[in-house]
Amino acid sequence: MKVLLDGDTIQARISELANEIEADYPPGEEIHMVCVLKGGFVFMSDLVRSMSVRVTMDFIAVSSYGSGTKSSGEVRFQKDLDSSLENRHVIIVEDIVDTGLTLKYLREILRSRAPKSLRSACLLSKRSRRKVDVPVEYIGFTIEDEFVVGYGLDYAEKYRNLPHISVLQG
Repeated sequence: MKVLLDGDTIQARISELANEIEADYPPGEEIHMVCVLKGGFVFMSDLVRSMSVRVTMDFIAVSSYGSGTKSSGEVRFQKDLDSSLENRHVIIVEDIVDTGLTLKYLREILRSRAPKSLRSACLLSKRSRRKVDVPVEYIGFTIEDEFVVGYGLDYAEKYRNLPHISVLQG
């Protein structure tokens, strides 16, 4: 494996993202973060700890990869939210936006639940792989088309625990 982004670089960017997000919402208004499991949990954990106390959280699970290294293109719903989104400022938190299909699907589903606003944040963006044009308001890093692991991202459920992001070479 080759380290692409070290832990210090990731933490510095997450702190910047937290500041950007909070600056975009009126003071005192709650921001409801929706983490896309499993990959987004490390990113969201560090992101919300860099924010103020006006943050609430929930979790959703969808899949488009299975155990391979390429998106299947088919999004499968695995776990729904535990709370209502109605009249809330919602941010979908993703580990990586690749083809955009998963995020597009999630935005459509969550928009139908009447949030006050709906935005998205991702740690990594692979712009060159987009199959659909989907807005991503907060992007940590834009990367090339390489399969990456670590910091919540996996290959066959392995490597999520790495404190950095590495290119899986094989």
